[in-house]
Amino acid sequence: MNAPIFPKHDPASPTFWNLRFDAAFTPWDQGSVPQSLQTWARAYSGVTAPSVLIPGCGSAWEVKFFLDMGWDVTAIDFSAAAVAQAQRALGPLARHVHEADFFAGELGHPNFEVIYERAFLCALPRRLWPQWAGRVAELVKPGGFLAGFFFADNSEKSERGPPFSLHQGELEALLAPHFTRRQKHVPGDSVPVFIGKETWQVWVRNA
Repeated sequence: MNAPIFPKHDPASPTFWNLRFDAAFTPWDQGSVPQSLQTWARAYSGVTAPSVLIPGCGSAWEVKFFLDMGWDVTAIDFSAAAVAQAQRALGPLARHVHEADFFAGELGHPNFEVIYERAFLCALPRRLWPQWAGRVAELVKPGGFLAGFFFADNSEKSERGPPFSLHQGELEALLAPHFTRRQKHVPGDSVPVFIGKETWQVWVRNA
């Protein structure tokens, strides 16, 4: 799908993403729940009814899946257009999606058992990545998890982003002060924009 020509805006601003959702240009949207997430969530052995945060939730396909699993779900996006799209799709479950800034204020819980990462970090300009890592460490309870998909692409295009690519060892440097990795594998059902360039990873919050 060729990208429409959009006015220049900082990807750290809601306007950047509102334009894309309003134009129905969302090539990162899988339109379903990834198999790696389904497998991991069904094997989850933590607390009963864990609280899960989905930052930068976009269309929020995973909300119904988590609710069907009996999880306590909070999905957020700072793009009003993304939130409106997700709420329309979710219908009676729309109350679980909120317009909010991941980096500011209360997000429904003081801490979460799980943060689910799906095309959020790679949507953020690289200058915000240390702030992202600090906020994740703040929001995940000790013993809780950061689980999701992480984008790494060595092509020159990935430097311009979004999506913005992780470099070798960069995610480890961001997370290792507070997290230990438990899983890493290449998913088999990536969308075309991420195929061969993302890994499913699970990190546990250190005590």
